[in-house]
Amino acid sequence: MPETFLVITSVASPDNRVLRTFASECPKRHVRFIVIGDAKSPSGFDLENCEFYSLDRQKGLPFKLAQSLPENKYSRKNLGYLLAMKRGAGTIIETDDDNFPTAEFWNERTPDRACRFIAKEGWINIYRCYTAENIWPRGFALEHLRDGSVRLDDMAESVHCPIQQGLCDENPDVDAIHRLALPAVTTFSRAGNIALGRGSWCPFNSQNTTWFKEAFPLMYLPTRCSFRMTDIWRSYVAQRVAWTNGWSVLFHDANVFQQRNEHSLLKDFEDEIPGYLNSGTICRELLKLDLKKGISHLFDNMKKCYEAFIGHRLIGEEEWPLLNDWISDCTRLL
Repeated sequence: MPETFLVITSVASPDNRVLRTFASECPKRHVRFIVIGDAKSPSGFDLENCEFYSLDRQKGLPFKLAQSLPENKYSRKNLGYLLAMKRGAGTIIETDDDNFPTAEFWNERTPDRACRFIAKEGWINIYRCYTAENIWPRGFALEHLRDGSVRLDDMAESVHCPIQQGLCDENPDVDAIHRLALPAVTTFSRAGNIALGRGSWCPFNSQNTTWFKEAFPLMYLPTRCSFRMTDIWRSYVAQRVAWTNGWSVLFHDANVFQQRNEHSLLKDFEDEIPGYLNSGTICRELLKLDLKKGISHLFDNMKKCYEAFIGHRLIGEEEWPLLNDWISDCTRLL
């Protein structure tokens, strides 16, 4: 896996078992491992084969965004993406400090994959392609949970998917409503690769995601929204812009399992309310946007998408300078 970087943001100690696992395994796979800390990170973080960036070290980075990002925000992970770009990454993998890799995590990753394809327009509960359990991904539009079943096309020889989401076993990424009301499925079936075509909406997260170079600009995590929605809002922007370029988003079998960090489910619920109320609406608005095809229009298309989010007050207006700093940094690095 040449020119591959693994990026995590964490305030855990170097004794964290996931961090230690990745620090041990990454050198064997020629993967560079970056951890972005925050204000709550322990002082003197030291873990062999891990490039740790404390707040002070982050502020010395040659990125505009390093000076404008606020502290205590998951979006500081953006700096890890920029660091990987600066080092010449062709592939960036991201996960979190409570997701353990399986052996399959280290398989070769390519943007063109043999897969089954979903061409239906509308909301696709991708989890139901991998299990018969009543389960849905965090960020899914709840009003579409009872939509009809999905028909999968035959296996396609190759579909271009520069954004790829892996599932997670044992404790999948579901919303607080699901966790409060239902048991989580422990293991997904192995259904293989499934790509979503234009108009097929399904949220994806930042917990087990692979990005290839052409899609790097779409990695941007917004700051001026709730913690539980930052990667979900990003996923909708990324999908909308991806379709304009003829890209599909791939979902694949679980290659991590989660032993979830401690959470307050009621706090998660509160943070997810903007999604419960607005996911369906904002995606309808994104679909109406007049976006231009081509890599040269990628940043303008992103701005139009974030303008829709800001217009609906799902992201604060204070996001603009941060987004502009990200665009400036990416333009210089890519």
